Formats: sequence, structure tokens, C-alpha cells
Amino acid sequence: MSGSRARHWPKHRGPILDWLIGEARRVPSAGAVLSELCGRLVAAGLPLGRASFHIRILHPQLFGVGYYWQRGVDGVRIFEAQHGIQATALFQRSPMRALFEGAGAVRQRLDLPDTDFAYPLFHKLRDEGLTDYVAQPMTFSDGKIHGTTWSSDRPGGFESDHLALIEDLLPAYSLLLEIHHNRRMAINLLDTYVGHRAGERILAGQITRGSGQTVHAAIWFCDLRGFTALSESKGRDELLDSLNRFFDCMAGPVQQHGGDILKFMGDGMLAIFPLEGERACWRAVEAAIDARKAMAALNEELRARGDEALGFGIALHVGEVMYGNIGTADRLDFTVVGPAVNLTSRLQALCRQLDHNVLISGAFAALCTTTFRSLGSHRLAGIGQPVEVFTLPQAAP
Repeated sequence: MSGSRARHWPKHRGPILDWLIGEARRVPSAGAVLSELCGRLVAAGLPLGRASFHIRILHPQLFGVGYYWQRGVDGVRIFEAQHGIQATALFQRSPMRALFEGAGAVRQRLDLPDTDFAYPLFHKLRDEGLTDYVAQPMTFSDGKIHGTTWSSDRPGGFESDHLALIEDLLPAYSLLLEIHHNRRMAINLLDTYVGHRAGERILAGQITRGSGQTVHAAIWFCDLRGFTALSESKGRDELLDSLNRFFDCMAGPVQQHGGDILKFMGDGMLAIFPLEGERACWRAVEAAIDARKAMAALNEELRARGDEALGFGIALHVGEVMYGNIGTADRLDFTVVGPAVNLTSRLQALCRQLDHNVLISGAFAALCTTTFRSLGSHRLAGIGQPVEVFTLPQAAP
């Protein structure tokens, strides 16, 4: 289907192609690109009832994402495919699998009687009133194949000139989707490895050594107790599973309450809650309460199967931290440093000595309206003055 076959569409092809390689680059999302492109094709007379594109992504939880446009429906529907979907019947019996495995294209008329469809999806599309379906591969610059689909509800389906127009536009459309895909991939990786706020700063250009800012924040530091003994008594896979389940109990509540996880350090985790509102400290307290509940549930499960419970400690402090790039000229870490971070780490180490799993500094407690239970003043290693230490109300040792 060469471009010369789109002989009835030159006045439509040119403006749409110009938009794809020009103004469309400023459209904020890949879904919005699909929506606006389909709107322009329908306005030009293309009998388009449904369209989609399917991108395989680099993400710790997702295999890929599908975006679906339907004429007459506001917005674009997004489907996130979890890792493992490749083994399901839904994927195994889908046209996308064929495209990902190298099929040049998939075409199926849906309005022909007594048709033995190769894919269950076609029955669903025919029931929705669609008459024709075309799936085409999109190969990005890294060689990975993704897919796009186009469905018509016109009696008789697409004409050859309709398909020629789509094929003529596909290279520019594919390139635009790849730009959005690469930016989304960069954001996903930064969110995964350095956290959302740090990732935003890196993408905004804070990538030189020493760049950053001073932030007033509530600081969270937690640690898994007895990690050395745990590592000696468990195999590699069991040890990693224990660590990951511990971090699930800690990280989930921190993120749910607006905290930013900065670093996993062996069996410890550092996070901050920037003091951008009066409830920042209380959100950190709520995260600690929820984390303690999650650990209680996990330990009940462990005991039920005959395993030892996991001990832990959480420390909460508040202060100014230097938030930015630290390291060598070509290997940087976007993190926080400063005396307040050091104090939080030392406070967490006191959890075992005081036999409490949540400890709160006096400075932190002073910013909260909640009444905490005082455990007296204590000296912390490397800290000049004694620190008044609190714990949660009614917190049993």
C-alpha cells in the first residue's frame, strides 16, 4: 500500500502529516496524540470507529500499556498490562502477540457471514458494530516492535485508499509515539530508582554535582533488626523475599501518605516528608502507624508458618537537609545529607536499646498537635547534646 494509492486524499494527507511532524510534538501525552489524530482523520472523512496503540515498556510492574480511542466517547481509555500477562489466554490469543512476534500486519473483515475468526477479540468488535480491523506493527529505533490498530464501522469496511492514508501517516505517528514513550520510560526509571521528587528535579536539569537546595522536612529512617543473623540463616532467595516484604510494609505507607523514598540501604530505608503543609509531620506519623500495623500482620503470617518474626525500628525527626547531587563527576547520587539526617539514623539505632519500634525526636514532637509519650532524654552516638525521645501513645514495647 504505497503513498501513491492515496490518490483521493492529498488535501487531507498533507495537513495531517504536517500536524504530526509539527504541532503534535507539543501535545502533552501519547493518549492525547491518539485522540487528536483520530479526530482529524474522522473530520477528513475516514470511516474510523475505533483505534488503539500498544507499547511495551520498561517498568518494574508493567509489561505494557494500551491506549484505546472510540468515536463518540470522551477521552482515551488506558489499559495497563501487568508482567505475566504474556502467559494468559487473553494475550496468547490476541493480534498483538502476532505483531510482537513479527507478523507484518493483521487484517480481518468483521462483517462477512460465516467467518471463522482467528482471534476471540473479533467477535467482540463485531458485536460492537465494527466491520473491519487492521493491526500494524510499529518498530521503534531500538528495534522493539509495538502495535497500532484501526477499526471501521462503515459497511464494507475500509477501502484501499483509507488504508493507504493510515500507512502513509504511520512513520510520523510512530516517531511521535516513540518520543512520548522514551520520556515516559525515563520518568518511570527515575521514579523507580531515585523517587518521584528527585526524578522531577533531575529531568528539570539538576544534574551537575553540587546542584540542589535546602529543604525543611520530616525525616524517616527505618531498619530491619537482626539482618546479619537473618542473612546467615536464610538462603539468597529467602533473604531477598524477607527484605522485599519488609520494605513493602515500610514503603507502601510512606508513599500513600505523601512521603518521598530517597534510598534503600541494605536493610534500611531513608525517606522525607517536605514540610510544605501543616500536616506534613502528622502524615509521617500516620505512615509509621500504618507501617507498624503492616509489620504486625506480616509477623503473624510468619509465626503461623513457623518462621521467626521480623524486628524493626522507625525513627522520625525534623530539620533542614541538603537535597541534591553528591558524588564523583560522573557518578552521582541525588539524596539528602546534613546533621538532621545523621541524628535520625542515630535515633533509629536507639530503638533496640529502648525496646520500641517507633521513636520520635523532641524537635519532631514539637511540630505535632498529637501528644506523644516521653521516654526521657538520651545521648546519641556522635550527637553533642542529649535528645528528648518520644514514642507513639499507647505504644507497647
